[in-house]
Amino acid sequence: MTDSPLTADGTPPEDPIAATRLWLERIVIGLNLCPFAKAVYVKDQVRIVLSDATTPEALVEELAEELVRLRDTPAEQIDTTLIVHPQVLTDFLDYNDFLDNADAAIEALDLQGILQVASFHPQYQFDGVAPDDASNYTNRAPYPILHLLREDSVAMAVAAYPDPDVIVERNIATLDRIGVDGWWRRLRGEDLS
Repeated sequence: MTDSPLTADGTPPEDPIAATRLWLERIVIGLNLCPFAKAVYVKDQVRIVLSDATTPEALVEELAEELVRLRDTPAEQIDTTLIVHPQVLTDFLDYNDFLDNADAAIEALDLQGILQVASFHPQYQFDGVAPDDASNYTNRAPYPILHLLREDSVAMAVAAYPDPDVIVERNIATLDRIGVDGWWRRLRGEDLS
């Protein structure tokens, strides 16, 4: 795909799925932020769902449905799910608070130790880190995303990786090296080297 995932004013386009795919390809896989993402992506085992939720309550319902779908579908068909929710929890603090609801949904469905939720948001900010710090961009995405992961798949990927403890440090070093401008340039397709 050659189209930029951003509009002229720097905001994501109206197609959140296309923007999410470009972010996966150019940032997550392109910068190797998640060394496990490429394998499932090229095998078409990543389900990307566009949520129409406009309230946190509706999003919890969709989350529960997708957790059950992931639980009940073989990993060879769907290994991981991204729920892109552009109409709700656009404020990072609200989103961050909502993650307790995601954990509660996993518990209510008795899926602890089976599935987990990772978080990505356009305003993602690590605790104690300045909002404009490049390290935040390791978890920034064009839209708010709930990433559903199989614990077994995570465990297998980590076991096969030589030193998984360095992934976070390496990602921060990568973002420090290319900077926020480099992240945006790569997302726009300007710097794909």
